[in-house]
Amino acid sequence: MARLQLSFACGLYDRMLPIYTGDVRPNGIDLNFLPIDAPREIFDRLAARQEFDVAEMSCSEFVSRTAAGQCDYVAIPVFPSRQFRHGLVAINMNSGIETPRDLEGKRIGVPLYTMTAAIYIKGFLQHDYGVDITKLKWVQGAINLTGGHGTPTIMPLVKPVAIEQNTSGRTLGDLLEAGELDAIIGTTLPASLKRAKHVRRLFPNFHEVEADYYKRTGIFPVMHLIAIKKSVHERYPFVATSLYHAFNEAKNVSLAKMKNLAALRYMLPWMAEQLDEIDDVFGGDPWPYGVEPNRATLNALVTYLHDQHLVDRRMDVDDLFVQVEGGH
Repeated sequence: MARLQLSFACGLYDRMLPIYTGDVRPNGIDLNFLPIDAPREIFDRLAARQEFDVAEMSCSEFVSRTAAGQCDYVAIPVFPSRQFRHGLVAINMNSGIETPRDLEGKRIGVPLYTMTAAIYIKGFLQHDYGVDITKLKWVQGAINLTGGHGTPTIMPLVKPVAIEQNTSGRTLGDLLEAGELDAIIGTTLPASLKRAKHVRRLFPNFHEVEADYYKRTGIFPVMHLIAIKKSVHERYPFVATSLYHAFNEAKNVSLAKMKNLAALRYMLPWMAEQLDEIDDVFGGDPWPYGVEPNRATLNALVTYLHDQHLVDRRMDVDDLFVQVEGGH
């Protein structure tokens, strides 16, 4: 029987490399792996043209579209991208910001108000530090480039939020350095952090803060999930299970190679110490797939999406993913 031919767009992450090389192959499927390392490009092409059969997709975009009944994709609980975000809040020290609560009333730059990274940052500021996020003034634009962040097709918010567009011709990072913004949140740090002494992280000890956050809450933010075109899933329901198990196998292969210290696989001089910390904090697997190991994280995401007016109801996380045999 011929194998099903499917296109697959995703960043070439270590956990996806065995899929790309063919060392791991999903049962019954030949994936045409299109490595695209700019996630925004994938998301924009998905939203505009439903261009790929299978793809990495923004978690916030998937949930908001699914909640509105306007999503052409279904999802499996595989998370190619996840990242703590406390270390990606930059401030202008001249704005009088010493604690998270000091952000109230300030002008905050963000690439996209609705992007998953911003959702989680606003979420922990509100729920962990008591910040009234309704008192933050939003300026939207690219952090280290002029103009906007990609060409997104964004679902309308269920309740209006005042968001100013950056039309200054300068980057958000430049505005932060000049004192025209008080802080920036998002997916990267402003270049001005390296050159301006008055620009720094809100959490200078972010590593310790993030580790403590995980130990207290069980939340390791998921940024992206794997989406399957709804028409493909309806016609070939085996695809979800096949891909879920292949992505798990690929991740486990990559994790085993990372833990082999005979020769460092990555350019991280103190990786041995970091691997010890992974074992201590995460029990050996820092990147679990499936709903149950990620329930606290997913519950936080749907709560934050509702709090921030991206969805009109707090969805049950079990309803976000299609069934996969052997999944959990």
